[in-house]
Amino acid sequence: MRVIAGTRKGHRLVAPRGRDTRPTSDRVRENVFNLVGPLEGATVLDLYAGSGAMGIEALSRGAARAVFVERDADALRAIERNLDALRLAGARVVRGDAVAALAQEAAAGRKYDLVLLDPPYEMYLDLQPQLARHLPSVLAEDGLLVVETAARVEPELPLPLRGSRVYGRTRVTLFEGGAAPPAEPRA
Repeated sequence: MRVIAGTRKGHRLVAPRGRDTRPTSDRVRENVFNLVGPLEGATVLDLYAGSGAMGIEALSRGAARAVFVERDADALRAIERNLDALRLAGARVVRGDAVAALAQEAAAGRKYDLVLLDPPYEMYLDLQPQLARHLPSVLAEDGLLVVETAARVEPELPLPLRGSRVYGRTRVTLFEGGAAPPAEPRA
């Protein structure tokens, strides 16, 4: 696993051993950031950060700040090792439950230009109602939310859908900041 582009392009990243963390592949990460576009000066929230590869990619591509939220101790050590090795500024690592951290960020009124959400695939549908409650309030008006799920899962959140792509067993869905358009009346 490596940084795909930006100031740290080509640098290797460490990931925790075992099956508890499923790092986003280089191919998927590259495609996600091609869809996201420029990140100069952006603020990023990386929920279920794992190795931190997604948030680190954002920092390498010009994001000003990134908050990494993870509860697994091995994954937290991997994030810190990666950040130390790459000497990236603007990073804050939060140990804890992603939904609780998201609720705290929402209650504090913090806004993010890019929110990266990659929970364990089998947990997504159970988490979706809680995520739907808090994600709209932390996403900046012109921000983007990137949701990574199993390919068969189509996330439904109260935000405007920008698009969805499938890469093998992974689906990447992008939502935009702002309220979702009202549902069309059925005839």
